[in-house]
Amino acid sequence: MDLLKKTDDEIFQIADPFWVDLVKASNKQDYGGFTKNFSETMLMGAHEVEIGKQWSRNEILTSLSPEYSNLGCLRRKSFVTVLYKQRSKTVEGDFLGRLVLGLEEDKIKIFGATIF
Repeated sequence: MDLLKKTDDEIFQIADPFWVDLVKASNKQDYGGFTKNFSETMLMGAHEVEIGKQWSRNEILTSLSPEYSNLGCLRRKSFVTVLYKQRSKTVEGDFLGRLVLGLEEDKIKIFGATIF
């Protein structure tokens, strides 16, 4: 599968379920659910204690709205970055969500995920 050749809509169909799972798991502070689709490289940097600290220090990460909007896709090297407009249930304003997808052993995995 060549992610880079897929249309934005095709990528959204792949990426959106990953994003929905990340939002749900982040709101519940569910480390296993949050990291279940991470690549091996991403898992190495996603220590449970560090993610727990982020959840405890940043209200946005545990109050994400289930509603989001797709903003677009960026293709670079062998990765696709999907951008989302994300809101919080408790913090006012819009936030930028970023989900980086790539292939690992012919499976689509998450290589990056952030909220700004």
